[in-house]
Amino acid sequence: MTIRVLIADDQGMVRTGFTVFLDAQPDIEVVGEAVNGREAIERVAELRPDVVLMDVRMPVMDGLAATREILSPGPRGEPGERGERTGSGEDDGRPPKILILTTFDLDDYVYEALRAGASGFLLKDASAQQLAEAVRVVAAGEALLAPSVTRRLIVEFARVGPQRPRVRLDGITERETEVLALIAKGRSNQEIAEELVLSEQTVKTHVGRILAKLNLRDRAQAIVYAYESGLVRPGE
Repeated sequence: MTIRVLIADDQGMVRTGFTVFLDAQPDIEVVGEAVNGREAIERVAELRPDVVLMDVRMPVMDGLAATREILSPGPRGEPGERGERTGSGEDDGRPPKILILTTFDLDDYVYEALRAGASGFLLKDASAQQLAEAVRVVAAGEALLAPSVTRRLIVEFARVGPQRPRVRLDGITERETEVLALIAKGRSNQEIAEELVLSEQTVKTHVGRILAKLNLRDRAQAIVYAYESGLVRPGE
């Protein structure tokens, strides 16, 4: 399967550099470019990429606003009208994954980017191999949010996130609730397995069930959900 990528960045050298390297990968194809958020929305509707590399600071419309519009329900966001194209060339009815491009690992906009539906973050100075792997990770439906970034994100939740009373979530088991709480605290699957004395594969199974039961797209959404539902509160 070939992963179709759209690059949205107002810097020509960034777009060219990313395009040259990604097009050299056997499983990745750059299908288009955009120089601002508004053009990114139009190109997504036209080209239906699997992954969008989205810069945040762009003229006309920034990457956060574009991400919200691309992933929101409505005429542009309706799955039946603007879905994701798979490597077989078929439209599976889902919007693309958004990978936010950033100059450092936790800009002020990270919280809002996650709420808008971004699947992860990539440093602009990442190596060529890290770039290709990031595209593959989010295309596969995983969140690209390293535990170290998650821990710093918790600080951001404490600063700008809503404060909710503690709740017990319906629809997931006690063990799944424990796993979700640890995800929100920045633990990797391996760390969760060690803390709960489980195999890493069992943790992966729990994570998959949590996402399915709560209708969450990926680990990034799970972190936001855990804080906004009140399951976990910043500073704890």
